[in-house]
This record gives sequence, structure tokens and C-alpha cells, in this order.
Amino acid sequence: MDKNTITGLILIFLIFIGFSLFNSSRLNKEFEKAVSNAETELNRGNLEKARAEYINALRFKPNQPDVIEKLNDLNVKLGTVPGAAEQTADTVKKEAELRSTIPVTSEPVTEDESRYGVFSGAAKGSDDFITLENDKINLKIALKGGRVYSATVKDYTTHDSLPLVLFSGDSTVFGFNFFTADNKAVQTNNLYFTPASEAKEYLATVDPQSVVLRLQAGDDRFIEYKYTLEPGKYSVGFDVTFRNMTGILPANQNSIELDWRMYVPQQEKGRQNEEMYTTIKYKYYQDEVDGFRLRSNKEVEKVDITTKLSWIAYVDQFFSSVLITDNFFLNGSLTSTKTITSEKYIRYYTSAVGIPIENSAETSLGLRFYYGPNHISTLRKEGHDLDQIIFLGKNIVGWINRFLIIPVFNWMEKFIGNYGIIILILTILLKIILFPLTFKSYQSTAKMQILKPQVEELAKKYPKQEDAMKKQQATMDLYKRAGVNPMGGCLPMLLQFPILFAMFRFFPVSIELRQEPFLWTTDLSTYDSILTLPFKIPWYGSHVSLWTLLMTISSILTTKMSGTTASSDQPGMKVMMYMMPVMFMFMFNNFSSGLTYYYFLANMLSWLQNIISKRLINTEKVLKTLEENKKKPLPKSKWQQRLEQAAKQRGINPPKR
Repeated sequence: MDKNTITGLILIFLIFIGFSLFNSSRLNKEFEKAVSNAETELNRGNLEKARAEYINALRFKPNQPDVIEKLNDLNVKLGTVPGAAEQTADTVKKEAELRSTIPVTSEPVTEDESRYGVFSGAAKGSDDFITLENDKINLKIALKGGRVYSATVKDYTTHDSLPLVLFSGDSTVFGFNFFTADNKAVQTNNLYFTPASEAKEYLATVDPQSVVLRLQAGDDRFIEYKYTLEPGKYSVGFDVTFRNMTGILPANQNSIELDWRMYVPQQEKGRQNEEMYTTIKYKYYQDEVDGFRLRSNKEVEKVDITTKLSWIAYVDQFFSSVLITDNFFLNGSLTSTKTITSEKYIRYYTSAVGIPIENSAETSLGLRFYYGPNHISTLRKEGHDLDQIIFLGKNIVGWINRFLIIPVFNWMEKFIGNYGIIILILTILLKIILFPLTFKSYQSTAKMQILKPQVEELAKKYPKQEDAMKKQQATMDLYKRAGVNPMGGCLPMLLQFPILFAMFRFFPVSIELRQEPFLWTTDLSTYDSILTLPFKIPWYGSHVSLWTLLMTISSILTTKMSGTTASSDQPGMKVMMYMMPVMFMFMFNNFSSGLTYYYFLANMLSWLQNIISKRLINTEKVLKTLEENKKKPLPKSKWQQRLEQAAKQRGINPPKR
């Protein structure tokens, strides 16, 4: 490594540190300004404005307990916490701890129960729950709203060893919104259902179990929810029946709106990485799967879909909640909001979808939920192209993952219990497959290194800028006489790019690696950390990943070996070659350790292949061939021969060489 390279790396490091200090100072100023504005508005009695300023302050420092506590107090005073007027101070404190700053998503029932018309009898009821579970999931179903109140996925835990709950409590809304024939607004999420049985627990261990709830609208008039869970399934059937609703619903109504909202809690250690793969996916009816763009920095995204849909999925990095219809949704309005006031949640999703209904004595809707892992074979068994919830790349990258990487990976995990060893074997297999294709390119690179002194002599022979074309021509003649293809060294990289991108897509979404240890790594699906920094470096983070460091060092090692052909008059190229691994170190520090571990292995195997290839090159033979070819005229390519032939036909004599 020369002096210019070292100087460049030091300057880059100093720039990052300087920017870190500058950015930290700016954030502090903006935070203090927002807090000051909030306190000013609070003293003036402007509670809404004060709340808005506190929320703005949390954008700059999301985890400030003092600000969160003040914001919770304002939520109580403004009535954004349910039943705030009746709560004691201790209750408010507990509510704030549990719900942080999540706003209310359900409307409290007022004393004017007549506003529900024929559903007024359901305005009050029991806040009891019914449990429906099998060996895979545990569902708590609330009588209020008749909705799934919480969904727990068994056999999985959060990064801090807590039960893995996809959603719970008032962080979700699910129900039908419609107007009755006498113009009464009804939201089933706010009304109380009556269970058809007195049982409180249903366990589907041998046979399917069903929970039936009814929202009464009079004698033999009701909306019925039926949840059916089978053993060994992550999906639960959800059948909705509208019985004798003629005269209650408008005569011309042929669709009904389904309102589904949910806060997605953080489940993984690496929040940044989890946010990248948290999104909404949806499938067009009898067509392809689409969704919101991954890694979007927008606070709010919205899409209005006017065509039919088959399902809508609220996707986290490794788990999803999916609403599926046996028929189709008429349309949908979907939003994704990035939560900035709570470290507990990552996204807030909403869906308003139109469902076709018949205006008859009895009409039924066949729906289904999937509450489970983003495991490709499990999702394939569910059908409806649910496996495309997992984004594995487009075109050739996706094909490599689906038809090469995943089948080989799944086959090896039947025999090998350690996923670090599986990644090692997979990397070796890929390198063996590519080696015959890249060997000649390695040879070409090695030959170019042998010719490097002669190339530098040509640079001295043509030092002037106006002689650049002559120098380039002389260099190409030198390579041609020695039998070297200067473009041959690019072939290994071109061949490896699809594999590298496929792995970039595969490892961060592979649930098989989740919470799997290897060496010092406790979880291959997220970053490894050997040191926690007392400050945060922009783009890098506040921890040091050893696999990322090893990846960087191995990249510099292979770059040094393959980059020695850069001529002495191109110091900028040398700096760029060494700067790229350092830039990737900042980018990959928060990525999956399984991914950086793979890149480290790939770099080391490439280095080993390079060593082997170089040793198979006979330096004396290459130079001897060059000397012999210098005595011979350069052979003309077919393209050059055709050009000269065309020139002769036009009466132009080709230049003599």
C-alpha cells in the first residue's frame, strides 16, 4: 500500500468522523429547539401544538424518556388514551409504558347508543376473550369487535427471548364499516359480539376447532364470524355470514368496506435491517404480486388500487400477517406509516378494501388469515403465490435463489445442524462451479501482472497527454503479442455478480438463519458485535461487526493481488480500488452477519484461487512467447480484414503497420 493510498484512507476516516460530530451537533440543536418550542406552547396552554412539537423533537432523538413521558401525559390530557378521564395516575403510567405513544385506533362507545340503530343492543357487552390455538399459533379473540386481539407464533421468540406476538391489544383494528338503510354509521370493530358457545378455550390438536361469534341486529338477524383452525397450520379460516340483513343494508348495496389496521412491533435486534424488509405486499387477482418499495425512507406511503386483489400482506422481516380471500377484493386503499414516536413499533399499516356482497337473505364471505413465518416452503403450501412475499431479487437473481441456492441450502440442512458450516460448504460449492469458467480469466490477470514492467516502460515512452492514443495502441499490441486478453480479468467479476446479488437478497430474509449461533455470532440473521461504541457514526452505527471487518480486510487483500496491474501514472485508480472495501465496511456493518461471513469466505477463496492460478503460469514461457511474436507481424482480426477489404473496394489503401 503506497503513501497516496494511506493518505486517502486517513482523509476518508477524518471526513466521516468530522461529519459525525457535525451531524450530532446539528441534531442536538434541532432537538433542543423543538423541546423549547413545546414548553413554550405548553405554558401558553396550547396542548395540541405542544404535543406536535414533542413529536417533532423525537424525530431527532427517538428514545428520550423525558420527552416520551411528557408526550404520554399530553396524550392523557387530550383524550388520546382510551378512558383517560377515569384513569388514576398509576394506571396512566402503566398504560404509557405498555403503549408508549401509540394513538388510539378504536373509537370509544358514547352514551348515545341509538346511533347504531338496530345494532344498539351490541353497543355494550363483555370485554372477555376466547382462545383458539394449535401447535403453531395462539389466537386471542376479543368479543368486542369479534376480531383477533392478538396472534402469537409458537416455536419462535423475539430477539430478547420474549414470546413472538405479531400484534396485540389496541394496536390493531379489524371490522366492517357501512351505513344502514336508515343512515346509521356502523363500525363492527366497536361493537360487542356474542359467542355461540360458553367455551373460552379451543385447542386444535387432533381435529379442527371453530369459534363462532355473532353481532346481533334483531331476531334471527346477525353478522356471524366463524374462525376455524386446523392442527399444524399457520392459517385460520375466517367465514363471514350476513343473515337476514335485507332492509338493514341499503337495497342497492353490492359491496362492503373492510377496515384493517395494525402496528407492526419490532421483533429483531437490528432495527435498521428489520425496517428494510418491513413492507406491504398484495396480489392482483389472477395476476402478479406487487407491493410498496423496500427500504423506503418516506414517512407515509399510500396507494389506491382500483382493480381486484387476491390478498394483502403486512410483512415484517421474518413474519407476516396476511388477509386472503377465496373470491376477490374489489379494490383497496393501503397506507404505510413509519412510526417515529415509539421504539416498540416499526410501521403502522392500514387497508380499506371493498368486498362484494349479495343483497339476499343470506350471503357469505370466504376469507382466511395467515399468521406465521416467512418460510418459503411453508408459504408455498398455502398457495396463492404467498411465497412471493419473500423478496429474493428480480430476474436472474431471483431464479438463482429459488432454483439453486434455496434447494441446495434446504438439502444440506437435513444433514448439517450448524448453519455456519452450511454457508461454508455452499460457498465452496459455488466457487467450484465457477472455477472452470474463471480459470482462464485468472490466467489473463496473472499474465498482465507479468507484463506490468513493460507496460510501465511504455508509459515512460509516451509521457505526454497528446500521446495517449499511441500509448494505448502500443499497450494493446503488447498484450496481443503475448497472447493476453486485457478484458479477461473482468470475466470473474461478471460471473460472480449474479451470485453476489443473490446472496445479498437471500441471507437477510432467510428465517433459517434467525437466532442461529456460529462462533462469536449469536444470530446469523442480524449483525454481530464485538464492541459497542459510546457514540454513533453516520452510516456505520454504534457497534463494531467483526465479520464486516474481516470482509473488508479480505477485500483489500484480494484487491491488492488483482489490482497490481494498475500503472504508476494512475494513483487515483489505486485509491479508488482500496476505498471501495472501506465504503462497503460502512454499508454492511448493520447487515446480516451471515451475509458478511459469506462475502469473507468468498473473498478468501478467490484469493486462494488467484494464488493457484498464478503458480500455474510459467513466467519465462510468457516472456519467450512475447519475444518470438515481436518478430512476427501482428495477425489481423476478421473484423479488421473486413474493414480493409471494404476500404480496398472504395479505392482506399489501408495504412501500413
